[in-house]
Amino acid sequence: MKFTRSIQIIMAVIVWSSSLYAGTDSLRTMIEQIAGTAEGNVGVAVLGVESNDTLSLNGNVKYPMQSVYKFPIGLAVLDLVDKGVLSLDQRVFVKKSDLLPKTWSPLREKYPNGDTSVALSEIITFTVAQSDNNGCDLLFRLVGGPGKVDQFIHSLGIHDIAIVNTEEEMAKDKDLQYRNYSSPNALAALLSLVYRGKALSEKSTQYVVKILEQTTTGPKRLKGRLPAGTIVAHKTGSSGTDEQGITAATNDAGIITLPGGKHVAVVVFVSNSTADEKTREAVISGVAKAVWDSFVTR
Repeated sequence: MKFTRSIQIIMAVIVWSSSLYAGTDSLRTMIEQIAGTAEGNVGVAVLGVESNDTLSLNGNVKYPMQSVYKFPIGLAVLDLVDKGVLSLDQRVFVKKSDLLPKTWSPLREKYPNGDTSVALSEIITFTVAQSDNNGCDLLFRLVGGPGKVDQFIHSLGIHDIAIVNTEEEMAKDKDLQYRNYSSPNALAALLSLVYRGKALSEKSTQYVVKILEQTTTGPKRLKGRLPAGTIVAHKTGSSGTDEQGITAATNDAGIITLPGGKHVAVVVFVSNSTADEKTREAVISGVAKAVWDSFVTR
């Protein structure tokens, strides 16, 4: 049944895309219909980086970010690099006790015994591009905790984002993920702000964009139905599925580079869904494809 729904999503996007004439109303209708297949709550924000065109569905609703919040954590670290407090080349001592065993951590896989010094640049890459949970908490400690990251993001004028708990804390209490929230509109605004060089130095901006382009997680989400070779600088977020079959978060947020060199921020949060992973990811890829088709025909 759910496999059939996934096929229906894909076929619907193909049909809708062929008849789209770049109208905002048409795009909104498409997104609403795609979102309706999610068996849960869906929030979408679309923001043209150069054109400032906007469209949203539940754009001001607060959704659990899960690992999407590793993107603003990376920004807070790079802000301290810009200020000379930290250096990308500096070595960070990683204790074995820092490498928690029951969590996603490519960093732990590379350094299983810990008690070693790792370049800050490598920890940032593991955390943002590969969504490393242990690396995330190491970065939190470097900057002074979640509250410092939260303060930095708010200092940029982005307010509907809250960064409160570490990965270790969320692993112990699944309800805490709802405290680390963002609205789709806020995250799209943050992505655009960074991409336009308004949050970090030019060097740090180029650095974080490159890392986002190297993201290895979620290949079937924003990138799933875009043309091969499309550049997408993005960050995913995923929760587990509870005993009732509810998945709190299946997310992707990023900047898509369009033909001709312009860019569009696309944020899709799928929350509290009872659909299977294939269906949830098809919602995200379907929205991204609809946005792509709309923007390239303008």
